[in-house]
Amino acid sequence: MESKQKKITTRELCYIGIFTAVIAVCAQITIPQPGGVSFTLQVWAISLAGLVLGPKNGTAAAVIYVLLGIFGAPVFANLSGGFGVIMRPTGGFILSFPAVALLAGLGERKGGIVWALLGLAAGSIVNWAVGLFWFNWITEFGLRLSFVSAVAPFIPVGIIRTAVLPMISKSIKAALRKAKVPI
Repeated sequence: MESKQKKITTRELCYIGIFTAVIAVCAQITIPQPGGVSFTLQVWAISLAGLVLGPKNGTAAAVIYVLLGIFGAPVFANLSGGFGVIMRPTGGFILSFPAVALLAGLGERKGGIVWALLGLAAGSIVNWAVGLFWFNWITEFGLRLSFVSAVAPFIPVGIIRTAVLPMISKSIKAALRKAKVPI
């Protein structure tokens, strides 16, 4: 009996690798915040990977990125890497990245701007929830202070990300089609 599972193509592998690299580069763009959680462009790149590559390949790029970092490649913010980074207060945000890409990709696959926005919003909520509980567990600040320190400052940025990324994704896909390099 033949497997009906679709095999991954060389083109898809290349796109996964490119987006993994884009995520790693975006992680280095950091703005420190007073609560201890820096603003980076990681979540932007993770969400964009889901929108552009779809749920399977976007999630693969996010998983590879997280695993590279866990195994010591300096791909996390400030060129850090290793399992110890996950055990810091911000580790939960990193661990949620595959779910963020998956939800963005599922929203995009469903079709239409409303579904893309819902997928991005759901990804943000998962990212904030996992990050919040992890931050609280590691710091023992309590949920209220953890929320104020680790989530609240990022809600406006998340709203902007959700509003802007579908347009950026659409532009990237159009440019690739025009260059005859389909996703």
